[in-house]
Amino acid sequence: MNELHSPVLDWYDEAARDLPWRRPEASAWSVMVSEFMLQQTPVNRVLPVHAAWLERWPTPAALAEEEAGEAVRAWGRLGYPRRALRLHAAATAIVELHGGEVPRDRDDLLALPGVGDYTSAAIASFAFGQRHIVLDTNVRRVFARVMDATEFPPNSVRRAERDLATSLLPDDEPTAATWSVAVMELGALVCTANNPTCGICPVSDRCAWLAAGRPAYDGPPRKVQTYAGTDRQVRGRLLAVLRDAPGEVPKARLDQVWHEPVQRERALQSMLDDGLVVRRGDHYALP
Repeated sequence: MNELHSPVLDWYDEAARDLPWRRPEASAWSVMVSEFMLQQTPVNRVLPVHAAWLERWPTPAALAEEEAGEAVRAWGRLGYPRRALRLHAAATAIVELHGGEVPRDRDDLLALPGVGDYTSAAIASFAFGQRHIVLDTNVRRVFARVMDATEFPPNSVRRAERDLATSLLPDDEPTAATWSVAVMELGALVCTANNPTCGICPVSDRCAWLAAGRPAYDGPPRKVQTYAGTDRQVRGRLLAVLRDAPGEVPKARLDQVWHEPVQRERALQSMLDDGLVVRRGDHYALP
């Protein structure tokens, strides 16, 4: 085994958070729901929504029986609500193509709506114990620091990162799956983006970035997401009104949520284009 494996795996045995989608009894559907919800959203915000979702829709078939708008409503304030539509579409496809069971095969997962390279690898690894590289932001940051002495990885995944991650993946399938989640947890809890706690890191004695004196990042500007004043904020306010309403909402009510009409209309039109909202005359509603 690589010299990193044992210390990281031993640390994970002791330090891993007790998350519902990691428990032995967790279904593949629970893992899949968590992966959709955790995209660009912290764990503490996902936990209550994930629990409520699994209680209401414990299987893909249960979700597929509902209107897509109910998925958007239940998504609450997690943000990026198109993920709810895609998860509903994926549940429908699972029922139609896979007998209601989340597929084990990576290619079958990739064919589902809303499931890309990362999500398919994560589901296959964490739900079915398969051997795949799982490159989320936390994993990429750990590898950049430990192996390349770089504070942050590039904005987008490069071939060199994939090759490195593949070279570090244990040969044994169950161990590889645990390794993937262990490195992810290390990045989330110890090797954080800001103020990493190198003093408690299980591989600090093997970290190239620490050995180099923790040099500051000097690559291309990192992406910084903003929210205030953006179309995303306007969409969020419009969606909040529609989500909380029992039925259709008149256009006049939506006009009250944002003062600038051009941006408001642009945001509303984008929601119509995305299928998050439907229009019936001069009224609007969730699909």
